[in-house]
Amino acid sequence: MTIQEAQQAVDNWIQENGVRYFNELTNMAMLTEEVGEVARIIARRYGEQSEKESDKDKDIAEEFADVLFVLICLANQTGVDLNDALIKSLEKKSNRDRERHQNNPKLR
Repeated sequence: MTIQEAQQAVDNWIQENGVRYFNELTNMAMLTEEVGEVARIIARRYGEQSEKESDKDKDIAEEFADVLFVLICLANQTGVDLNDALIKSLEKKSNRDRERHQNNPKLR
């Protein structure tokens, strides 16, 4: 699935199942909540915190997908073409950071 197809699929789902998009502020809060769920898994599974028994069955892929879904909702609501935005972001990073990371002694 391409990014454009994902944006269309989410829009179709909202129209067919979700009645309408939640407003942008609600979706921003939901995005924050979903990112927090990813952070909790990473902190406990890969970080120094111990993982609670109730979190051991959490699927990080599912949580990433939840983040992506809400992000796509926000992009659709605000008229952002995520494909174009990602291309522009990669170009910006390539120009700005062309040698930055290679010259960073902390990364060696």
